[in-house]
This record gives sequence, C-alpha cells and structure tokens, in this order.
Amino acid sequence: MASRYWVVSLPVQQGSASAASLWNRLLEQISRHSFDTPLYRFNIPNLRVGTLDSLLALSDDLQKSNTFVEGVSHKIRRQIEELERVSGVESSSLTVDGVPVDSYLTKFVWDDAKYPAMAPLRETVDTIQGQVAKIEDDLKVRVAEYNNVRSQLNAINRKQSGSLAVRDLSNLVKPEDIVISENLTTLLAVVPKYSQKDWLSSYETLTSYVVPRSSKQLHEDNEYALYTVTLFSRVADNFRTTARERGFQIRDFEYNLEAQEGRKQELERLMRDQENFRNSLLQWCYTSYGEVFSSWMHFCAVRVFAESILRYGLPPSFLACVLAPSVKGEKKVRSILEGLCDNTHSAYWKPEEDAGGMAGLGGDADTHPYVSFTINIA
Repeated sequence: MASRYWVVSLPVQQGSASAASLWNRLLEQISRHSFDTPLYRFNIPNLRVGTLDSLLALSDDLQKSNTFVEGVSHKIRRQIEELERVSGVESSSLTVDGVPVDSYLTKFVWDDAKYPAMAPLRETVDTIQGQVAKIEDDLKVRVAEYNNVRSQLNAINRKQSGSLAVRDLSNLVKPEDIVISENLTTLLAVVPKYSQKDWLSSYETLTSYVVPRSSKQLHEDNEYALYTVTLFSRVADNFRTTARERGFQIRDFEYNLEAQEGRKQELERLMRDQENFRNSLLQWCYTSYGEVFSSWMHFCAVRVFAESILRYGLPPSFLACVLAPSVKGEKKVRSILEGLCDNTHSAYWKPEEDAGGMAGLGGDADTHPYVSFTINIA
C-alpha cells in the first residue's frame, strides 16, 4: 500500500471519446516509461458549477479547508497507532465502509446520498467541514476522558514506584510491623543505603526511651532502606528532630486497613476504567477515521472539479486520475503528464518564472500545466 498519492486532472476535448482516448494514451505512456507507477481513474460526477465568482471565492478556501480535513484524518490515525501500541494489539488495516483506505481512494465512488451532486459546491464543502469539525470535537472530549484516567493512574503508580522518600508505604507495611499502645508508637525511618550501619548503631541513642533492638528493615530500593523503630510516644517528636539532623527521614504513617483497602479498590477501578476508555476510544477511532477519510476524498473530488474548471474553463472537460509514483519515478511521471497536457486548455496557468513561484490555483504552488496536488494517507 502506498502512502503518498498524486491527484491530477488533464484537460480533454469535449466528448467521452476524447476522455477515453486521453486515458488510453496516459495508460500506455505510464506502462511503457514508468511501469511501477500505479494509475487509477478518479471518478468525479457532474457537480454543480455555479458562477465563476463563486468558484473563485471557493478556491480561496480550498487549501485551508483541505489542510483542516487532512489534519483531523492524520490526528485520528496517530491516535489509533498510539492506542494500539499501548494496548499491545497488532496494528489493523484501516478501512472505509469495510474497504482498505488505499482501495477506497483508488476506486473512489461519489456518495450522492450523503453529498448530493447538484448541491452548491460551497454547501458541500461546508457540510464536509461541519461533519469533520464535530468528529474532531468528539475526539477531543474522548481523549480528555481517557487521559484523565491515565493521569490518575500515573499519579498512583508514581507513588507506588518512586523512591522510599516519597512513595506510598501502605503496601510495604504489615500490621505486625507496627506497635501502637497507650505509651508506645512505631515510626518509619527512611535511611540512605550508605548510612544503614550508622542507623543501626545509633538509633537507640537518638533520644531516650527507645525500645532496644526494635528496628527492623522492611524494604529497600536503589537509594534508601525502610526501617521501623519503636519508642515511647512522648519522645517521638524529639526522635524525629534528632533523626533529621543525622540525615534520617521519619515518614508520617498511620496504618489503616480500611483506607488501604479503599486505595486498592480505587486502583482496580481506575485500571478497569482505563481499559474500558481505551477500548471504547480505539473502536470509535476506527469508525471515525473511515468517516473522516471518506469526507476527505469527497472534498478532494470537489477540489479537483473546481480547480479544473478554473484552470481549463467551461464546460467541464477533464480527465481526473490518481497515481502513486515512486520517489525515483516522480520526475518521469511529471514529464509524461506534461507531454499529454494541451497547454491551450490551461488558460490560467503560467510558467513558474512568470508567476513568481505561485503559478496555478488553490495555493498549492502548482507549477505544472495541469491540476495536481498530493494526498498523504499515512
């Protein structure tokens, strides 16, 4: 599957025979000189032309509108790739109405039920923009909901996985590690790993009324070790102060089984919510990508139609094609297209040197004597 396509239109004489003849000539030239370049017809219905003034006004907005619709398409695609990566699922082939996106482009059929061909072109463009804008708004809301749950989970995980100086200690301390009585209390000390010998040799003398040999190591990480120490409650504040002066951190901690169980349930709920939001968002993205891509291709058809009339004049008489040349073959394909283009039908086109580098219409800096723009679908 190619990811980069050209959509072009070449001027033809009136009558289907001329269009068919030009197609056959193009097909023969591509087959002979650039056989590795896929070539397809881009079927555009007879859309409502309107006035020249309306076409000129529409042309001014076409590239900006195209950038918006294309941007939303890529935004959803990137979101799909991120969700698939996080979920660990195999990347799936994106589809439009059950058809792979590249096939939808190369076998494009105008949906007259969704976009009536006889509607004014401005109305069709505004409809496409409105539909895509609504999808973009929905995407923002759904992504925000998903990211909110992720942020809450990340905050919990940081507390669970940070160093002993900052992490939540509730899952490291068991009821039997704590002594709580009318006179006694157990403190939790975070000791730098290089200071463990100092702690063990000095904790009993940091203040009076420390229970001898009461310190026990509960856990250690790359930087710190977690120790308990039991002492009389009335000297706890003195112990904290002296310990801090020696480089030992006393963590505030209260063992509460009910609160610990509540935190566990909250974590499980957030994990379920994250999974549900992620799956829901991924399925929505699959569907919405197809809708946006379909809208984008209809927009491209309007763009080809409008720019071809502005380039070649009335009545509409042009051949629209989709090509997927390789990087090496681009120059040759351009040469073939220009060779088949009758410059007398490009009344509005001037060579680049005569137009200040902005020849052509639609703001594409199109320097070719035919309508041409690029579609990047990945």
